[in-house]
Amino acid sequence: QVQLVESGGGSVQSGESLTLSCVASGNIFRHFNIDWSRAAPGKQRELVASISTSGVINIADSVKGRFTISRDNAKSTVTLQMNSQRPEDTAVYLCHARTSTLPALDYFGRGTQVTVSS
Repeated sequence: QVQLVESGGGSVQSGESLTLSCVASGNIFRHFNIDWSRAAPGKQRELVASISTSGVINIADSVKGRFTISRDNAKSTVTLQMNSQRPEDTAVYLCHARTSTLPALDYFGRGTQVTVSS
């Protein structure tokens, strides 16, 4: 069983930065496609960024130019760097891992709260 643990959330002022980390247990991290999504009250859950096993990255238009995603397979860690944050970035950020081979298996973290005040 794979466990994902997010960390790095907190409260910041508009324009500041936060770095979120998602650490996976086990030794098969390199076989996972990883994504970060966010959930805010009254809003649809939004896929923010993803990174594949081969390093292909996708960033949502809403955060493009401000957020970056990276992975370190040796540390079983995916990092979401969030710069120039805005109040609308306030949400619970969740890490999700999906195996890159079939059958696809999904694993979810419990989320970390990010609050951006103006």
